[in-house]
Amino acid sequence: MPHRTFFWFILPSALAMLVFIALPIVSIVVQSLYVEHDRVLVEVENCGPFGCSKEVRVDAAATAELQREEPLGRFNGLATYTNRNHLAFDEIGAAWANAPNMAAFVGEVLSLPFYRALSFTLAYTAVVTPFVIVLGFLIALAVNMLPSLLKGPVIFVSLLPMIITPLIGSLVLFWMIDSNGVIGATIQALANDPALSLKASAPLTWFTLFVYGIWHSTPFAFVVFYAGLQTVPKDTMESAMIDGASTFERVRFVTLPHLSPLLVFVGLIQLMDNFRVFEPIVGFNAEANATSLSWIIFNDLRGAGTPLFGSAAATSTLTLIGVSILLTPVLIRTWRDFTRKG
Repeated sequence: MPHRTFFWFILPSALAMLVFIALPIVSIVVQSLYVEHDRVLVEVENCGPFGCSKEVRVDAAATAELQREEPLGRFNGLATYTNRNHLAFDEIGAAWANAPNMAAFVGEVLSLPFYRALSFTLAYTAVVTPFVIVLGFLIALAVNMLPSLLKGPVIFVSLLPMIITPLIGSLVLFWMIDSNGVIGATIQALANDPALSLKASAPLTWFTLFVYGIWHSTPFAFVVFYAGLQTVPKDTMESAMIDGASTFERVRFVTLPHLSPLLVFVGLIQLMDNFRVFEPIVGFNAEANATSLSWIIFNDLRGAGTPLFGSAAATSTLTLIGVSILLTPVLIRTWRDFTRKG
């Protein structure tokens, strides 16, 4: 394609990426360097029938004027990134100096808000992503082998978890695992323990959230892999069958190599989606046992009184860095495969 033609062809997409991706990221990074202004306090004398007393009040006019003069807030530099609610350098240093052993040190670090959320986010991503890919591929293989008459209904039922809004789906499962719900009551009956609850501890809460994430995201992987299976060359598959290849060998040496670009695509999408897990935590009301980076951002923006835009922006920036680190190995491998084929 001539350079001039390519320029006009790519220009609309480039402008959209600049306006809706690049500029918001720059805005978030800039906002993370600022914090909210302190409210202007004044001491006033309040007199009544029993005498006068002095009290401190917020000067609303002066505070509003200060916010108008500096709408971004007070410049804080990188201090927001290093405070206790984020990377917590001082707290980690103190824990390293005072912890009697490594287990105690790790426990103190994971009790900090950011690292507690990061640990769940990484665990959720590491568990849900491979399960979604494997289960989605196996379901696609199974559905592809069904008679044509059954494929339509089975595909429709398989896509239901993806059709349901994530928040609604998490609320439904939350009610089902309640002590009065069908799953919760069944587990109590099987264990003969009326006090047993999937909401009772952090490990059980994490397990429930992992199960929900796999249930909700597997249909996406299934529909992508099922579409890819329709493009597998039939002559290659028939040749493998004539040569005596078993079903497992045909899947391993014919189907998987053909679907490898889709495997990378689904892996990238799942890594990004799972790293920003949010709705299940809200739906399960699991903040006491599990929080994520996206939940921290949400909590900062709905903070009592004044929304903490600087704190939310700093967490957003750290989330972007985390996603980039997770995607880098996959992108490097994809680039190497592309250049090798070229």
